[in-house]
Amino acid sequence: MFQLLKPGHTIPFMRLALPSTIFSCVLILLSIFTIATKGFNWGLDFTGGTIAELKFSKPADLDVVRSALTKQGLEGAVVQYYGSTKDVVIRIAPKGELTQQKITDGVQKGASEIDSSVNLSRIEYVGPSVGEELANQGFLAILAALGCILVYVALRFEWRMATGAVMSLAHDILITLAVFSWTQMEFDLNVLAAVLTVVGYSLNDTIVVFDRVRENARRIRNETMRNIIDISMTETLSRTLITSGTTLITVIALFWKGGPMIHGFSTALLIGIGFGTYSSIYVASAWAMYLKMSREDLMPKTVEKEGEEERYEP
Repeated sequence: MFQLLKPGHTIPFMRLALPSTIFSCVLILLSIFTIATKGFNWGLDFTGGTIAELKFSKPADLDVVRSALTKQGLEGAVVQYYGSTKDVVIRIAPKGELTQQKITDGVQKGASEIDSSVNLSRIEYVGPSVGEELANQGFLAILAALGCILVYVALRFEWRMATGAVMSLAHDILITLAVFSWTQMEFDLNVLAAVLTVVGYSLNDTIVVFDRVRENARRIRNETMRNIIDISMTETLSRTLITSGTTLITVIALFWKGGPMIHGFSTALLIGIGFGTYSSIYVASAWAMYLKMSREDLMPKTVEKEGEEERYEP
């Protein structure tokens, strides 16, 4: 396996555990404050709005269509192709000063400036695809998922590790949401999907680290838990950097060249993956260390049966 470091060299990750924990606590408090005070710029999936379908006589440039709509006072419209480059669908979030007639007139006038032969095939108001009840159920589902992760990691590893894993996931989710709240970028179903992807990615990274910590705790004797964590982090560093690096290259490409339709999706992944790698070290593992996890806690339990010699339970 490719190694970035020479064998026998250990990076003292836990030397920065305390300042990193203080840094993470400050970030979490700022994130909660930002979300509570600024809220989110909900997309059409959550708010509903007006949808219009246009058929151009020639391939349409989406950026030109957006600019034309902005000139008509329809800022923030979601413009995308459907079917072909001549067919364009426009979604406009509801605003207090915009009536259905103003939206219709603005869409027709803006499109006519681009193509005089454009045909407005449909325009109507649509309700939100994610209602308040469904949003609440989704929030409860995330809490239930975190609870199941807590139980799973506790059974597979140890309850202190389980607590650290859940703290790490909450850390990544809160920071990602806070960035969207602070910048007021549109929060739609694509962003929600990216946030859930971040949860899975971060958990996978944490499980890999925890697995190596448990293995080394059983293999290495006469070492403190702090040193065992440092050794485990160093041994998995190559895997972490290669995996995260290749993923980030793809996400950066989407962020840079993916266009406005997936800008929120790629932004959420970019933030989540970056902080997910950080939290696997300085949130999940550090939290388990603060809870006084020891080598004995990770040793296999012994099982005694009558008529049999004492053996280890795998």
